[in-house]
Amino acid sequence: MNPSLSKSQKVAQFFLPAAFVHDSEENYQAMENLIREEGIGGLTFFHSRHSAAANFEKRTEVLDVSGTLEKMISLINRYQAASKIPLLISIDGEYGLAMRIEKTPQYPFAISLGAMQNDAENLVEEVGYRMGLDMKKAGIHLNLAPCADVNTNPNNPVIGYRSFGTDPEKVAILALANYKGMKRAGIGACLKHFPGHGDTEVDSHLGLPVLRKSKTELQAEELLPFQYGIDHGVEMIMVGHLAVPSLTNGKDIPASISKEIITDLLKKEMGFKGLVISDALNMKAVAKHFPEPGQLELEAFKAGNDLLCFSDHVKEGIEKIVAQSSDDEIELVFEKIKALKTVLGVLDFKPIEVPVFDWESHSRLQSKLAKNYLSVISGKINPSQIQELIKAEKLGYREFFTSEKSHFAQQLDLPFTSFDQAEKVILAVFVPSHKPLNQFGMDPKSIAEIKDIMDSKRCILVHFGNPLALPNFESLGKCEAVICCYQTFEEVQIEALKLFSN
Repeated sequence: MNPSLSKSQKVAQFFLPAAFVHDSEENYQAMENLIREEGIGGLTFFHSRHSAAANFEKRTEVLDVSGTLEKMISLINRYQAASKIPLLISIDGEYGLAMRIEKTPQYPFAISLGAMQNDAENLVEEVGYRMGLDMKKAGIHLNLAPCADVNTNPNNPVIGYRSFGTDPEKVAILALANYKGMKRAGIGACLKHFPGHGDTEVDSHLGLPVLRKSKTELQAEELLPFQYGIDHGVEMIMVGHLAVPSLTNGKDIPASISKEIITDLLKKEMGFKGLVISDALNMKAVAKHFPEPGQLELEAFKAGNDLLCFSDHVKEGIEKIVAQSSDDEIELVFEKIKALKTVLGVLDFKPIEVPVFDWESHSRLQSKLAKNYLSVISGKINPSQIQELIKAEKLGYREFFTSEKSHFAQQLDLPFTSFDQAEKVILAVFVPSHKPLNQFGMDPKSIAEIKDIMDSKRCILVHFGNPLALPNFESLGKCEAVICCYQTFEEVQIEALKLFSN
């Protein structure tokens, strides 16, 4: 990167606006123009405007959403060709490329990895390493993950399955392990959402969450994983859009634009020397308070952010930062970004080809992980008794929320009796959504039917999906056993089947 760049060109390197894989040609050209005219530092890829979490209330025209990976690779090459300085390409892929790009390897959610019984730290690092290799092959330099949030609030609408758990020390160890795995694969990673988004009840995509805890309480829970990461050399942290009045002299100001939180607490008091990246600057928690284009970007920079993510006002942001910042302030951040691009190999860009993934190896890892997190969380399974019921044609089976017969049901392949004659019923629930909206996508009628079966029959519940959905079934205590499978992967279904055979 040429040291003789102008002040504006240096500030432009701070910006990572959103790029959408599925978009109109007009929008692709607009992005190329932004790259050429403003000289931005990088891009953060999302699947489409329709699916970007922060934009879900806006609808674009219906676009062809097939071939996402091929389109992303093509766009990375196209946008890199338009840029004088190679672009830092990032993605928000907490459970792998598959979080944004379908038909790519998907890994378990953080909540599943946090439930592993044995060797969790090494396995979580291995997951980070594999995710990193997938991304590196696909031209990604930086994964905006993992979450170091402690999931202490069961009503949290936005963290939940994205957290490694409710224990701050476990979250600290596993978040760092995941981070280290990605670094080992040769890509960048970051801990998020500082100072900790786990104990909130508002989705920051829609409004401002306020965390009313004392600083002492925060240090024991929310801040602990971040301090642990800093002490172990983490080089990037993302700051979230949540207010923590005890850290800002009682003001309800988002952490992402608070100098007290970013500069005074994170950098000075906690000793963080790396890069600070903002959460998406179009999120309503902050965006709605700054109607004047560019003002939010200036506030975020002045608070201590180095990289400005998902800005909708790049040109105006650059102008305001240039006009109201000293040469020294700009030079300090520019040098950090230049160093990051050098370390991650960004400046040595060569056109990339569509990668081929090792699906067999991926499946083996999935099986190993599933064996470790799948668990009988109440009661116990008696395989020989199950087999006797099968022979006597006294075992019933029902599954919910599947469009076609599951692999689990196909492999059981048992002569299940009619439901009325069954002495015992295996209930397989495939939770439709990992997000809590509308009872995790489960319709009230089906939930009522599941409860009725639990009330009227001896049941074994096999729960595939986010375990945070379990409280929707109030009759859980009546089940003879509850098996928590955490995911719906075929490998998990195979592991669940083993519990029913001798």
